[in-house]
This record gives sequence, C-alpha cells and structure tokens, in this order.
Amino acid sequence: MRNLIFPALTVMALVACRSAAKDKAVLKTDTIPVKIVSISTDTGSASIHASGLLSTEDEARLSFKIGGIIEKLYVKEGQFVKKGQLLASLKSTEIEAQVSQVQLALEKAQRDYQRASNLYKDSVATLEQLQNAKTGVEIAQKNLQQVAFNQQYSRIYAVSDGFIVRELLHEGEFAGSGNAVLYMRSVSPSSKWILKIGVSDREWASIEKGNNASITVDAFPGKQFKGIVSKKALAADAVSGSFQIELEVEFGKDQPAIGMFGNASITPSKKRIGFSIPYDALLEANGKNGFVFVTDDQKTVKRIPVTILAIDNQQVYIASGLEGHQYVVVSGSAYLDEQSAITIKN
Repeated sequence: MRNLIFPALTVMALVACRSAAKDKAVLKTDTIPVKIVSISTDTGSASIHASGLLSTEDEARLSFKIGGIIEKLYVKEGQFVKKGQLLASLKSTEIEAQVSQVQLALEKAQRDYQRASNLYKDSVATLEQLQNAKTGVEIAQKNLQQVAFNQQYSRIYAVSDGFIVRELLHEGEFAGSGNAVLYMRSVSPSSKWILKIGVSDREWASIEKGNNASITVDAFPGKQFKGIVSKKALAADAVSGSFQIELEVEFGKDQPAIGMFGNASITPSKKRIGFSIPYDALLEANGKNGFVFVTDDQKTVKRIPVTILAIDNQQVYIASGLEGHQYVVVSGSAYLDEQSAITIKN
C-alpha cells in the first residue's frame, strides 16, 4: 500500500510543477496595451526659451590713469550718479610731489635758457649751447604736461548718467594703473536696454542676429515687450559653458532697472532639422536629456535616450536619438520595460 502512495505523490508534484511553468509562460507572454504615434522629421523653428538679467548697452569699467592708494570712494553700489560727478580719488602726496619736481625743473631750464641767450648775444656762448638750453626748456614743459595729465586722472569722474553696479576695489587698497575700480552702467533716455541670456550650442547655432523675441519681466506682470537679437557671443562662458546672446528690448514708457530678471522667447529664422513627438511620450527628462519607448514592429519596445532641442506647448522637439525608428509610445509607458510585449490600442 505504501508503494502505491509515493508514486501518486510524485505524479501530483510533477503536475503541479508543469502547471506553474505553464502559468509563468502565460504571464511572460501577456501583452501590454499601448498607444503609439508615427515618428516624423520636423524642420520647424520652435521658440527657444531662456532667461537672464537686464542691463544697458553702455557699460564702463572705470580706472585711474596712474597707480596709487585709493584715498576716497564717494559712491556706493547701486547709487545713481550724474555725468561729471566725482566718484573716487587717489592719495595725492606722490603725484603732487612729482608735479612740484617737474615745475622746479622747468623753472631751472628757463633760467638756463635765459643765461645762454644773454651769453650768446655777448658772443660768449655758442649757437649749439643756446639751442641745447632751448631744448631743455621744451623737454621740461612736456614733462609738466605729462604729470599734470596724470594728476587730472588721479580722480575718477562719471562719464555719463548711470548706476554704480559694483565696487571692484575699496578705500585703502592699491589700484594699479588701468585696473578697474568701479563698474558703471549708463542710463539715459537714449540708452538701449539689453537682456543677456545663456543658450546651448545647438540653440546658439539656430539663432541669428535680427531674430525677433518676446520678453517678459517679473516687475511688469502681464506685459510682453518686443525684443531683437543684437549680439551673439563667439565663445562659451568659462564658468557656465553656455553661449551668451544679447537681446535689445523695447520698453516704451515703462522704466526698468538694471539687474531685473527677464524671460525671453526667441523665434529663430533658421530652420531646425530634428523630430517632434507628443509631450506624453517623454520619460525622465533631465535638462536636455530624456528617454522614450519606441517600437518598429508594433510588437516589442525599446527604451532609448534622446537629446531634447526644445519644448513648445504640447510638443517636444528632439535633436537626436530617434533616427531609424518608426513609432514612439505615448501612453502605457509606465508599465513597460525592455522585455515587454505590446498590443496597439486606438
């Protein structure tokens, strides 16, 4: 009787294993319903969005003509200044001593010339001696002009109406000849307002001088201002790695301030070659990188990385990654992996 029980148990175990294997195979062959759309090339000119800070077209890094110790800064950062206003000065001890020294040298040269002139009249001095004395006077006069010029530029004056953006050096510090002390931006009715933004290399290649832009500024909610691309940088910023674009903005009667935050939407005139897909197809976007599921046979899927060019309304513009593929999955992606089988739903 025992001998009959054990074979029966063995048969039951084998049947159970086969049933489990069969269930597993059925689960593995289950398909996931998804919705797909065809991948098509796009040669449009989607808007490029970027943000930056407002400034004016005229800017100056003000410095002293000569080196010296800064005695006084008469302005602070953010202060409005008028054209011709005194902004900074050096300690005058050294330059005043130089001026006095050259003045004394000029007086001596003039006395020498007068003495040589009298002696020449009495036929005691030669013509060469008289000419040398005259040359000495001329040299001393030029030296006086030079030190007087340097003395004049031992002070910094505002070159126009504007704002002090930054103090680059402070009182008591040594300012080398030509080293910037104050950073100033001009502001006048004729000043042009500039929005400086940073873009990627692909966006930079799509933008051209003269392209139109729409600008919004947080300080003027609900308003849009016209802009135009006025300048493209020819080198990337060393810190951010982006390329700077300057937009000339028309504010009309509105009066902005330097340093305000602005958003720009640029419409490139140059056509862009790439792909456009629905926004719902994009997975795990991080900056310019993202992922999508594609299918070529409408039975299996593949997860691939893509490079994002721009996002406009409900469309995503892809620069690369979709080459050679037929369809992209737009719904049901959350249930997919590389081994998933799919069915197409309307």
